[in-house]
Amino acid sequence: MASLSRELGIDLGTLNTRIAEGKDILIQEPTVAAILLDELKLVEIGQSALDMLGRVPENIEVSRPLRYGVIAEYEITENLLREWVRKVTGRMLLFRPRLMITVPFGVTSVERRAVYEAGLGAGSRDVNLIQQPLAAAIGIDLPIGTPTGNMVICLGGGTSQAAVLSMNGIVSAQTSRVAGLRLDEAIVDYVRVKYGLIIGQPTAEQLKLRIGAAIPQDEQQTMEIQGQDQVSGLPRPATLTTDEIVEALQPPLETIAEMIRRVMEKTPPELISDIIDRGVALCGGTSLLRGVDRYLTKALGIPAYLIDNPTTCVAEGAAKAFSMLEVLSRNLPPKA
Repeated sequence: MASLSRELGIDLGTLNTRIAEGKDILIQEPTVAAILLDELKLVEIGQSALDMLGRVPENIEVSRPLRYGVIAEYEITENLLREWVRKVTGRMLLFRPRLMITVPFGVTSVERRAVYEAGLGAGSRDVNLIQQPLAAAIGIDLPIGTPTGNMVICLGGGTSQAAVLSMNGIVSAQTSRVAGLRLDEAIVDYVRVKYGLIIGQPTAEQLKLRIGAAIPQDEQQTMEIQGQDQVSGLPRPATLTTDEIVEALQPPLETIAEMIRRVMEKTPPELISDIIDRGVALCGGTSLLRGVDRYLTKALGIPAYLIDNPTTCVAEGAAKAFSMLEVLSRNLPPKA
């Protein structure tokens, strides 16, 4: 008998949260909340809250409640989830929804418990947890149910994760906190050292998205920014090129590549031979950085390719996992 409850897959990310049902993405919003401090009340959530960043009076705080893929501010996260689940399901529910929420590989029992409790607090009758690389592999439709090696690299905003999967489970994996936000910090540091200018994370992100790349490009692009002079404190412009952003990003990208190499070193050689034949699937928002597939192909010596649905595959895989619970159950993380 089919479940009468709606089954939602939730990719709870540091920068963005996505909610899927079946193959449909129902919610795709920044994981941000604006809070009225005097009353501890939500003012705005998602994109509306992100638009308020750096533009609010002292009695309003704009917060990112997740750090490095795990919950740092529990009540805010629970309220965000509750609002988004209500938006999807409506307020008058006869059957509360079932949730499949993603967590980074290797989170602690305390961190898992916080996600589980937040899911229950959001109005779910049943919460399951699934590792993000496993959800991504399901969303990509990799043949993980076979005794062959499949490798997924999830390059997110707060964490980078590499995992080798076989027989519906994770064989070897590792999580690094060097990811999209750390790339932004590298650009901030580069501009400060080279130009003596202080810029914020949003400006660094725009540089990364508009003219950034992981490897040198044939076509040079430029972008003018406004920063604060370190000495005078006054606004001053500077123009950066693609090559400068490439240079700034090399240290964190090498850290990510080294993390992936460590996962491959722990992988049985039989599975590595499969991965060499099939290549490595790249997903996550940071995988959209120009040339990152070619950078990793060169760094790892194995073909790396960007999938068709890099930003939504984790949420789609989490939703699809409901139909595979029987075979996945022994490989899913415990709820506490």
